[in-house]
Amino acid sequence: MRVITGKARGRKLKTLEGEEIVRPTSDKVKEAMFSIVQFELDDAVVLDAFAGSGQLGIEALSRGAAKAYFIDENKAAFETVKENLKLTKLFDGAVVLHTDAFTFFTNTREKFDIVFLDPPYRKELVANALPAVARCCNQDALVVCETDIHEELPECVGSLHRLREYKYSKTKLTTYRNQEESL
Repeated sequence: MRVITGKARGRKLKTLEGEEIVRPTSDKVKEAMFSIVQFELDDAVVLDAFAGSGQLGIEALSRGAAKAYFIDENKAAFETVKENLKLTKLFDGAVVLHTDAFTFFTNTREKFDIVFLDPPYRKELVANALPAVARCCNQDALVVCETDIHEELPECVGSLHRLREYKYSKTKLTTYRNQEESL
């Protein structure tokens, strides 16, 4: 696993063993994901929920995001994110929190421009997280969800409206845009 491009291009990242803890996003899917968000990264505030190794938030920082929040409840994952931020010299733009993602979504006052949701597959965590994520998004924020190809996600969740689905072998990316109704 490596950083694809930007300030930390080519840096190898540490990961954890065992799919019950982390399932790293493949380079092919990560490249597709960052093709989707490439024009929205400059100075963005990014949330890498269910961060695992932190590779999505680190890639965003490497490509020009202003700040990235990394959330993971697993202590080993939390420590790995910190190590990877040191390896890539991107720690200055990072906030790393050892907490449950749902607790974070409920309690944070921060608003995000881009949210990456990449939890363990087949647990319906994305569908359950989307309503809480919606309240953490800036107007026009982009939410990118990585799920098993068979997992179905809703068309709309609160102010989040599905834009598109992309399929890559056993993986599906689903994008949402935060489009709050004007009063």
